[in-house]
Amino acid sequence: MAGHSQFKNIMHRKGRQDAQRAKIFTKLIREITTAARLGAADPNANPRLRAAMIAAREANMTRDTIDRAIKRGSGSDADANYDEVRYEGYGPAGVALIVEALTNNRNRTAGEVRSIFSKHGGNLGESNSVSFMFDRVGEFRFPLSVGSADDVLEKAIDAGADDVVSGQGEEGVHEIYAAQENFNSVREALEKSLGQPSVAKLSWRPKTTSPVEGETVQTLLDMIAALEDNDDVQNVYANFEVSDDALAKFAA
Repeated sequence: MAGHSQFKNIMHRKGRQDAQRAKIFTKLIREITTAARLGAADPNANPRLRAAMIAAREANMTRDTIDRAIKRGSGSDADANYDEVRYEGYGPAGVALIVEALTNNRNRTAGEVRSIFSKHGGNLGESNSVSFMFDRVGEFRFPLSVGSADDVLEKAIDAGADDVVSGQGEEGVHEIYAAQENFNSVREALEKSLGQPSVAKLSWRPKTTSPVEGETVQTLLDMIAALEDNDDVQNVYANFEVSDDALAKFAA
């Protein structure tokens, strides 16, 4: 299995998301606030805000909480101003990582991210030091219940998407990818044919993946978990590939 999504599924099975509900809400509120500040307060005119609201509803955030975050972002509250920062570097086994953050203190966040990289045998690099290994794409996720893999593939192609990866099992999803410049048109077409996605955002998709084996798997996944635990970090992307056996060992 390649990429980062399989690690997410493991963490869900371990109950990690339930234990950190408040932390997840903090990140979502920060994204909603920033999206409202940078664009319109109307989600129909602001794709980023719309995507943030979808993620918030998927996490069972109340409408009142979402509305307060939008109001805060669209007002003049100085505390609602967060800088968007991207960190790039290498983890154990030379795995490339991109870390996206929203912060009101760049020095604090940079120091904390650098410390996590160092603690787990990684190195924080310069801007654009690894992003050339990834494509900036539109990513959409739908539950398996919306249709078969063939049906979703056909509708995704009709919508203008470039690729579909359909998972298996209770936690599987249909992942649909599109070119960055086609994000809005593909989103609108998919909503008409498949309904509301559980995820609709711009993400970094690795062009190729690096195999990771042995004890390095544990170190790498611990590093990603530590990064995602940081309040300022919104997303972590990595270009690793781990065997199903290694993942099963970690989950156990």
